[in-house]
Amino acid sequence: MARTELTNHTDTTTRDLVNRLQSGDRVEITHEVKVGLQIWTTTTTGTVDRIERRRHGLHFRRQSDDKVFSDMVVLKLDDGSITSLTIDEFTDLKKL
Repeated sequence: MARTELTNHTDTTTRDLVNRLQSGDRVEITHEVKVGLQIWTTTTTGTVDRIERRRHGLHFRRQSDDKVFSDMVVLKLDDGSITSLTIDEFTDLKKL
């Protein structure tokens, strides 16, 4: 079973704009949702609750000591719900 580890906010992510985000910032994130061969583009707008780097084991046949991280933004949406989005090279992030 894969173990999820959270890192401190002081850890830098792979994108400068993500590193500059603060709790309370309003953002618009456009990202792709892929299921099988279909791809949808969707936009999510909300207020930053926090950013995280999560360690995971999504990759097949990697060494057990290989560190694989995903950059995540946890947002509070206008309806009060909380969602998390993984930031990758295809994600468009705009600070509003």
